[in-house]
Amino acid sequence: MKFQNILQKISDRFSLLKGFQSGLLLLTGLTGYVSAQNNGQNSTTLIWLAGSLFLVIGGSTVLNMVYDRDIDAKMRRTVYRPLPAGKIGLSEALLTGVVMCAAGLLWSFSLSRLYGLVVSTGLILDLLIYTVWLKRRTHWSILWGGLSGGMPILAGRVLGLGTIDAIGILLAFSILLWIPTHILTFNMRYFEDYRRARIPTFVSRFGFRPTRFMVIISSLGASIAMGTGLYALGLTMNYLHLLFLLTALIMILAVVCFLKPSDRMHFALFRFASFYMLGAMLITIVGLV
Repeated sequence: MKFQNILQKISDRFSLLKGFQSGLLLLTGLTGYVSAQNNGQNSTTLIWLAGSLFLVIGGSTVLNMVYDRDIDAKMRRTVYRPLPAGKIGLSEALLTGVVMCAAGLLWSFSLSRLYGLVVSTGLILDLLIYTVWLKRRTHWSILWGGLSGGMPILAGRVLGLGTIDAIGILLAFSILLWIPTHILTFNMRYFEDYRRARIPTFVSRFGFRPTRFMVIISSLGASIAMGTGLYALGLTMNYLHLLFLLTALIMILAVVCFLKPSDRMHFALFRFASFYMLGAMLITIVGLV
């Protein structure tokens, strides 16, 4: 029984990090570093990159959970999260998030000043601008959340190159465009939850049909930006064909959701949006290593 309690406590604390979401963002950072293959990667630096990004991304996620605990308590899909469910104390979660962010930022600046600045920008965009300032005020907050989501891949490339270049910006832009595919589909699927919590969303402002159209546009834009960036990196046609296949599948799902919307199709698109980005990152890493 004691062992089960220990496992439950570990599980509760891990859930504060939103493991899959944080892991996906971390993977984009590693991909950004690998994309600078002409600069000759260092395995030790790659590990330091992973450690520093994990701390900042994880810490930011925990602090977002702390700030949004009142919202989570009003939404059926989040009411059982550790903070609204009372499984973890507020002070513990707050201290965990602050320590992780502080340690991650110090580590980032020790690796490179420019890398540290990019990581810091991502943290500020996500925590202060998106979560604290805009999320509860405007449906356009998603754009700032998208900008913060693009920072890890840009940070990784900056650490590899030592500078910000056009390809790094293009890869970050692809993440910015991908995020609406993921989040807008999520907003539609859990529309009542967001309305209950009084969170303004694109679908609550413009309706379902325009939102589904925006999902198609963002999916297409993300795939074009990602494909252009990877082509510029010199990825071979075999790997680009794999990316094209993933793009075709997500576009088909988006069009079907637009023409014949259903909860089942929305959920399929939501899941595949994550799979698409995971696949794109893995294709890039394997194709460049």
